Amino acid sequence: MEPLLIYKALSNETRSQIMLWLKDPSEYFDEKPYLAQNINFKVGVCVGDIQAKAGLAQSVISGYLLTMQKAGLLESERIGKWTYYRRNEKTIQEFSEYIKKKL
Repeated sequence: MEPLLIYKALSNETRSQIMLWLKDPSEYFDEKPYLAQNINFKVGVCVGDIQAKAGLAQSVISGYLLTMQKAGLLESERIGKWTYYRRNEKTIQEFSEYIKKKL
């Protein structure tokens, strides 16, 4: 875990919002299309759905997701031609402990 990368990743409002959306995807996204493909939100949320919710260009969202993944906040899984993102709860917990102990 690199705290400075995490701080940087969370310093953008949209990236912070994405983390909130991915905390409880069923509150922010429709799971029915996932279930029709025999997958669910445990796999993650498709980049296209995140992009549509954010209302930003796909290239911008892809850059944001890559930044968060490099910081260790997200994990990704590719299924077919789609990439799905989910939170990396282990890193989030480590960062939380770091904040408690160091700040």
